[in-house]
Amino acid sequence: MAAGSRSGGDRPYHIIVFGASGFTGRFVVEEVARAASEGPGGSLRWAVAGRNRHRLERVLQQAAVDLSKPELKSVEIIVADVAHPESLEIMCKQGAIVLNCVGPYRFYGEPVVKACIENGAHYIDICGEPQFLEGMQLKFHSKAEAEGVFVIGSCGFDSIPADMGIFYTKSQFKGTLTAVESFLTVNTGPEGGCIHDATWQSAIFGFADSTSLRSLRKKFGHKPLPVVGAAIKKRGSFFYSKEIRQYSIPFMGSDPSVVKRTQRYLHQEHQQSPVQYTAYVGIGGAFSVVKTLFAGLMFWFMTKFSIGRSLLVQFPEVFSFGVFSKAGPSKKQMEGTSFCLSFFGEGYSDGRDPSHGKPDAAITTQIKGPEPGYIATPITMVQAAITLLNEPQSLPKTGGVYTPGSAFAGTTLIDRLNKHGVQFCLINAQKT
Repeated sequence: MAAGSRSGGDRPYHIIVFGASGFTGRFVVEEVARAASEGPGGSLRWAVAGRNRHRLERVLQQAAVDLSKPELKSVEIIVADVAHPESLEIMCKQGAIVLNCVGPYRFYGEPVVKACIENGAHYIDICGEPQFLEGMQLKFHSKAEAEGVFVIGSCGFDSIPADMGIFYTKSQFKGTLTAVESFLTVNTGPEGGCIHDATWQSAIFGFADSTSLRSLRKKFGHKPLPVVGAAIKKRGSFFYSKEIRQYSIPFMGSDPSVVKRTQRYLHQEHQQSPVQYTAYVGIGGAFSVVKTLFAGLMFWFMTKFSIGRSLLVQFPEVFSFGVFSKAGPSKKQMEGTSFCLSFFGEGYSDGRDPSHGKPDAAITTQIKGPEPGYIATPITMVQAAITLLNEPQSLPKTGGVYTPGSAFAGTTLIDRLNKHGVQFCLINAQKT
């Protein structure tokens, strides 16, 4: 796709939401409708796509009622199925950007990536599966680059907050930022909260096939990134975090993988000093530690056997203690849930040489936002697409398979997110 067509001027639609009738896809449809005035020229041309026309019609009808926008009933519908490549080709030829909401991506993602590249449509997903994300980079980066197509994965809660959060923290630090730890806390209201089981399934099959990820990474032939300044501190699998005043565990999502890929890109392509990064999630008090340890050991054991994986898929609520469910969260649960992602960074103040001595400066930043899975994720995904459409001159010069931080470092994405309820803020910066 030529650079001049990134805004979608020569195609019927700026954005096509693929998988619009899925659990997350429905919320993405609503978010696209809310952002319609932010498209090129103040008007976004968009369509929905999926396997079943009737289900897509129902999604549009419900969105029309929920948003009081009767015009949504006339949004164009495209019937496309991952199992039928020709239908994907037809879909991709009609849109400047395809927002892919069909997961687990390890099973259904590659045909969509391939069809987008071959038919000149940019691709954005909300994948939190490192094996798929890195596999697509290995397999398709050169071809996407040659075609001028951007393939940007992990544009949901996994992993725009973490990736752009590191970029934001670095931009607020006066000196050389060398290491960052992030801590995620999720607050739920009286109704509690849960996550749809599509995310649960991705985790099951990702853990079961973890050896493939290690062999995949060897194929890149990457040299280790240089460690600038003091090495980041190591913590245990369970520990009490003074930073957030609760017990914490390593974050098991795609954030560390995505951030590392971004830091590698910035180091190799722009000679920027890489930032070391580790991610944690707060789990609460001592009782939560026991419950998490038990659930984690059971999950780890059961993913090793096909019958165990089958049971995990069939009964997500039982084996996750209600964290995941086939029904997903209710509207009240989502409205009562919010997240806070805190970044604690250290480095060397202006004029200090990072190769000598201990870090002498620290910084704390935060990102706060609404329920992460089905409110924040549609916001980050849609704003990534809006940014790609409106700021093609600020993207890397050529296409390719990119992380959010690699693609959007030169754009106003953070400002756009701030205006849509995903707030980036500096808490403090000081010499130590």
